[in-house]
Amino acid sequence: MTDADTWVQIADIAASLCFLAAAGFAFIAALGVARFPDLLTRMHAATKPQTVGLLLALLGLGLRLREPWAFGVLVLIGLFQCLTAPIASHMMGRAAFRAGQVRDEFLIADELSPVMDHEEPRGAP
Repeated sequence: MTDADTWVQIADIAASLCFLAAAGFAFIAALGVARFPDLLTRMHAATKPQTVGLLLALLGLGLRLREPWAFGVLVLIGLFQCLTAPIASHMMGRAAFRAGQVRDEFLIADELSPVMDHEEPRGAP
């Protein structure tokens, strides 16, 4: 067995460990969505571990493919996910708060109610 074969085996084992860890994070996210009591904690459970799980899956895929162009595409996918997931979850949480879907008894701090006292226009300006 040559040194190149050894590095290929090590990369394959590391990729499979990344895939198993990604599956574990996806399972934790699904468990949190099923078990948490309110909308905001379910959103937190869905976005945080799922993003880390996706990054681990992309890392495993990069280790398995071992192509420079594929690694560049996977980095762009991970970067786009890290930039858009927090913004999307923030906007969904804010819309749920405006729609009255957030249970006040589960809030520790409520910083949005004082600024929501005025009537906001609906639709585009």
